[in-house]
Amino acid sequence: MAELHGVGDVVRNTLVDTIRGTGEVFAAVNETVARSLVTVLRGTGTVGGALEGAMADVAIGVVHGVRDAGADPGAAAKGTLVGVLRGTRAFAGTALEAVGATVESLVRATAEVGGDVGVAARSATQGALLGAAQVGLNALDAVATAAGAAVTGAAKAQRDIAGAAQSAVEGAIWAAKDLGVDADDVAAAAARGALAATRRLGSPARNEVQRALTGIIAGVSMTQA
Repeated sequence: MAELHGVGDVVRNTLVDTIRGTGEVFAAVNETVARSLVTVLRGTGTVGGALEGAMADVAIGVVHGVRDAGADPGAAAKGTLVGVLRGTRAFAGTALEAVGATVESLVRATAEVGGDVGVAARSATQGALLGAAQVGLNALDAVATAAGAAVTGAAKAQRDIAGAAQSAVEGAIWAAKDLGVDADDVAAAAARGALAATRRLGSPARNEVQRALTGIIAGVSMTQA
């Protein structure tokens, strides 16, 4: 199991105290992640693996903190992605890399603690779209990156990649409906991202994910998406 250290330990401890004190999950995670990332990235910069490492530490800290506080992991995953995009807004060109690294780490850390990978994938992709809307990031790029990272994370954790892909597309569609944007376009982008992630996993994995992304998902026909 991934160890907590540095900013991850700070995030975990802050979330346990805040959530137990207020009962609020989404806002607590959103604020804690955004503030923590601004602080750590000002010190480390974003090159040479520093960005990816910071995202992994933060994601692991969130998963452990929410588990230890007995809080809703779905709200936490969503808040994490919004916080990541807010926290990296001042660092040009980092947004999509941050989304990918965070979602992959969230899914892997969730698997390590015995959590529901589908919830992590779904909620993180929701958060990616909601956060993109807040910071002016291209929404379709955000959901494609998040969905692909969810599949990659599930594969590395040896969990159900097809289920992770379908959950990620669901999350993208739910967020699109909440925001009043075209759910068909968002679903198609998420599906493309999920399928793109299977290129490194081989044809059987691609076929498995492709089968999962057919029919109707969250009210959207994937033949039209």
